[in-house]
Amino acid sequence: MSNEIQGVSHRMIVKEKESFFAGLDIGTSKIVTVIARTDEEDNMEIVGLGESESIGLRRGAINNIDATVESIKKSIEEAELMAGYKIKTVWTGIAGGHIRSFNSTGMVAIRDKEVSQSDINRVIETATAINIPSDQKILHVLPQEFIVDGQEDIKQPIGMSGVRLEVRVHIVTGAASAAQNIVKCIKRCGVDVSQIILQSLASSNSILSEDEKQLGTVVVDMGGGTTDIIVFSGGSIRHTGVVPIAGDQVTNDIAMALRTPTSEAEKIKLKYGICKQGLIENNENINVPGIGDRPKRTLSRASLAQIIEPRIEELYSLIAEIVRDSGFEELVSSGIVMTGGTSMLQGAAELGEDIFSTSKNSHSEV
Repeated sequence: MSNEIQGVSHRMIVKEKESFFAGLDIGTSKIVTVIARTDEEDNMEIVGLGESESIGLRRGAINNIDATVESIKKSIEEAELMAGYKIKTVWTGIAGGHIRSFNSTGMVAIRDKEVSQSDINRVIETATAINIPSDQKILHVLPQEFIVDGQEDIKQPIGMSGVRLEVRVHIVTGAASAAQNIVKCIKRCGVDVSQIILQSLASSNSILSEDEKQLGTVVVDMGGGTTDIIVFSGGSIRHTGVVPIAGDQVTNDIAMALRTPTSEAEKIKLKYGICKQGLIENNENINVPGIGDRPKRTLSRASLAQIIEPRIEELYSLIAEIVRDSGFEELVSSGIVMTGGTSMLQGAAELGEDIFSTSKNSHSEV
């Protein structure tokens, strides 16, 4: 069974009670709850799935508590009804323009001249003993590699002999208030939060093979509110970034240009949207509802592409800039993997090939 169920990855599902698991994906466009259970052989079976329109979020951040609570509650209740089970806790994700990340290092003397778990814990603590803004909190400390007496590229140093242990880590932080608001909304639905994890990290773990992580891959998660970027190399995360442009901005562009309601613009985007004019084979006409009493109008699909293509080009250019500035561009041997609803737009992969000038494929989460 696929690890991807309506945008919720296997890595976002947590063991709850007995053999039941629950995960909650709070996105700008939709909210999805998945409930699963395992059999005696540890095989996972999806038994509950709930989806609701996401109301109360903008660009990955909650801006209306009451509306978000109702959206979450609807999604959870739908999944519980299907599963015949009431969940108590979930793991959930976090995204948005407030996400920050950086690399750090730490070093300690090895006790008893043999690396133990205690030594690993201590060296990671030294790597995280850094100043971060008071309004941010650490979400993840992700070890990249350990170094024992100068020997680099060690993934698991336990049991190795030496006197000095070093670590290189990637630290991800997020706005403390954003995390608190997520927890508050979920708790108001009668459910506790086991852990909050970076949404793009969960997506990456569900769509990338270990070989892709080792050889070097950029994951581009194109959601509704933000586009999240993760750079993998040598089996570890080297860089993360966020671009505040995604599917909602494309919808708004269409609504403004065509003077049509946002809800209608979204429908037009999903049904007729194309990111590259050169791919249009049938330049059909599209009916565009007017606002208020204004009459309907028609436009060609090529005209719609002229609205969408510049925005996606801008997005891809910003992504390419983030990858270049990360310093790991030359280590990305496996190219770029795109995921998220916006990556499903026709022509998204082809336009990306033009902009990124590298091998790339589109991996849709549906």
